[in-house]
Amino acid sequence: MEAKKIPLEQFEANRPHLRAVACRLLGSLTEAEDAVQETWLRLSQVEARDITNVGGWLTTTTARICLDMLRSRKTRREESLDKVEDRPVTREPGKTPEDQIAAADSIGLALFVVLERLAPAERLAFVLHDVFAVPFSEIAPIVRRSEGATRQLASRARSRVQASPIAGDAKRNRHWKLVEAFLKAAQGGDFDALLSVLDPDAVFRADDEAIRQGSVPEIRGAAAVAAAFKGRARSALPALVDGGFGLVIAPDEHRHVVLHLTFRNGRIAEIWAIANPERLARLELALLPD
Repeated sequence: MEAKKIPLEQFEANRPHLRAVACRLLGSLTEAEDAVQETWLRLSQVEARDITNVGGWLTTTTARICLDMLRSRKTRREESLDKVEDRPVTREPGKTPEDQIAAADSIGLALFVVLERLAPAERLAFVLHDVFAVPFSEIAPIVRRSEGATRQLASRARSRVQASPIAGDAKRNRHWKLVEAFLKAAQGGDFDALLSVLDPDAVFRADDEAIRQGSVPEIRGAAAVAAAFKGRARSALPALVDGGFGLVIAPDEHRHVVLHLTFRNGRIAEIWAIANPERLARLELALLPD
């Protein structure tokens, strides 16, 4: 008798969540897609009777794959630094050698990760627990530590994230809260909440590639912009965009759009939809925990 496998439909139903987990952990849409694809390959090799909770199994497997990728990335970067140690190093102002290696490693979207300075296990414990509410009892086996030690990993990571420049800048904090509120209202379909974070003269604009993918060229006025985003942006991830704030939208592995937000008088004034590959490649992005 042929072994029964988990249907592809069940995997596809979990794909957006798995992509979000992988994006948070890896900070790279390209690597995240690789991790999700590897999860599918592993699922295809397991019998359905061996999995009692498909969603939990998929999340755990994706997290394990991401942890291995983070550790491999860390090793590669350390080796790369060793190789260039005796050679003159030129770098852009304000950028460390680690930043340059991260930029060189990225393909397509240049995702500079806010959590990059955390150890892989710290990063995984923090992201899974604080962002996705995975219990420490389920995270502990992934990082091969006790539940108590896993709590400490997340606590250390949390402290370091909260001590980042973003956390200490009042104006940036206000803007970050606006981004959070906008994303929550858009995904929840709350029109009034969207209006409350948009400037009365808010404008949405899209570049030629975003228009080609189906976006409208321009929308003017808070009510019209709120109506356009109501119930939308479900695949969006909050991010730093060239030092400012925005959203990364990855509806599938072939399309990526960045929404760059600007602010005026304590509200969101402009939203630029950027999808042109050349423009995307020039952006410095950093995925943020929402």
